[in-house]
Amino acid sequence: MSKNSFSLTFLVLAVVFCVCLIVSNLMEIKTVALGPLTITAGVVVFPLSYIINDCIVEIYGFAKARLVIWLGFAMNMLVSLLLQVGLLLPGAESWAGQDAMQFVFGAVPRIFVASFVAFLCGSMVNAYVMERMKVSSGGRNFSLRAIVSTLWGEGVDSLLFFPIAFAGVLGWREIVTLIVTQALLKTLYEIIVLPLTRVVVRRLRSIEATGAFEEAV
Repeated sequence: MSKNSFSLTFLVLAVVFCVCLIVSNLMEIKTVALGPLTITAGVVVFPLSYIINDCIVEIYGFAKARLVIWLGFAMNMLVSLLLQVGLLLPGAESWAGQDAMQFVFGAVPRIFVASFVAFLCGSMVNAYVMERMKVSSGGRNFSLRAIVSTLWGEGVDSLLFFPIAFAGVLGWREIVTLIVTQALLKTLYEIIVLPLTRVVVRRLRSIEATGAFEEAV
């Protein structure tokens, strides 16, 4: 695959990455009880974007991972803007769901900004750390690289999101607790699904080497 070409496999990964990112942001409105902790429903989906990010860096390199991150950023912004247009459109007389739609999709600008800044910086850090560790290790120790890069990425994501979104609303002790909890939970998620991630990476290497995906489509 030449430097400026994109295989069908890569395009599928890029699409899934964008979908996971958009869906996780739509799910953020719901809070979920996890024992004594309260987390957002987006925690279930958002770490998948980091796993896909790791796979893309491993197979295609940092430059293409960076492209996918910017694409995810742009698509997420487009969805958010289109939802705002939908909210502004005058409803029919029979429409009774405006308040519910506003509650779910009418994100407070501060949350909106926090989410976008945190995602962009966190994803870039995740991809960069993964790539640098890959170079320094000669491509070995994928599991360690995936975990460490996720911890860095999720740490930066949480470190930016919660202060931007909740400074002056929540106490700093609570904000720090949220930062640490979210980063550790998302990294734990990565560790739990790591065996599956390794299988996916091996399969991707095989597909890109043989072109099997393209031949089957």
